[in-house]
Amino acid sequence: MALVSADSRIAELLTELHQLIKQTQAHATMSDSQMGVGNLTQILKLGQQHRLGLGSPVAKNLCWLLTEHSFLPSLPSILRKALDKIAEIKSLLEERRIAAKIAGLYNDSEPPRKTMRRGVLMTLLQQSAMTLPLWIGKPGDKPPPLCGAIPASGDYVAKPGDKVAARVKAVDGDEQWILAEVVSYSHATNKYEVDDIDEEGKERHTLSRRRIIPLPQWKANPETDPEALFQKEQLVLALYPQTTCFYRALIHTPPQRPQDDYSVLFEDTSYADGYSPPLNVAQRYVVACKEPKKK
Repeated sequence: MALVSADSRIAELLTELHQLIKQTQAHATMSDSQMGVGNLTQILKLGQQHRLGLGSPVAKNLCWLLTEHSFLPSLPSILRKALDKIAEIKSLLEERRIAAKIAGLYNDSEPPRKTMRRGVLMTLLQQSAMTLPLWIGKPGDKPPPLCGAIPASGDYVAKPGDKVAARVKAVDGDEQWILAEVVSYSHATNKYEVDDIDEEGKERHTLSRRRIIPLPQWKANPETDPEALFQKEQLVLALYPQTTCFYRALIHTPPQRPQDDYSVLFEDTSYADGYSPPLNVAQRYVVACKEPKKK
């Protein structure tokens, strides 16, 4: 998407998001007003007790309340639409950043960044995990691919700017899973170009699809969709705290609330039982490990 058209679409989405926020405020106002849901219940009880006629004041108030509620969209519906708008805005901002990066378009006041201080990078990764949207479906909806532990569909292609776990060769020749950012995908070769998130502007890797695992795009809600989470003792790849590398781990405790992290046990031969003490890792940075458990 061209930079100008992306800016135009973002402006449209922000206007639509503002309207949705106003609708949530209307809901809040109605909830706090004297004609709230509690009073509606009382009016219904009075109507049943006294068999009020249609011309009575209470009956008129009841009709007014029912009319107001029937025309105002449900709050969950409004919130779902708002979350969709926010997700689209974030996606467009990411696409714009990648397009500028590829084209070499940088402001004079902000030249290309060659190296990012580790403390800054760790803070950005933590913020990315915290702002990952929570998937909220309609009653009966099943969580989609890339929600929590649900993997991407077989034909899924990660977009430029998407964060992935990528299997690359390290300097010593060993292979490791790193946190990377997608630059492009070639349908002709079925290969990705990705940048190591910790080496922006320094090294680019060309990798086949089987060496790429897309990260979750939504958090799963343990209270409504526990099946979309990894379960206790399940083998996963998890981002080791304060690093940009994924390592094999066992789930110690799944999240209990939407804001909770996984508690995982990393494989570590320096411990008698072969596993580290429990460490917290956000849903954003836990993906399935297809390799068998070590005996």
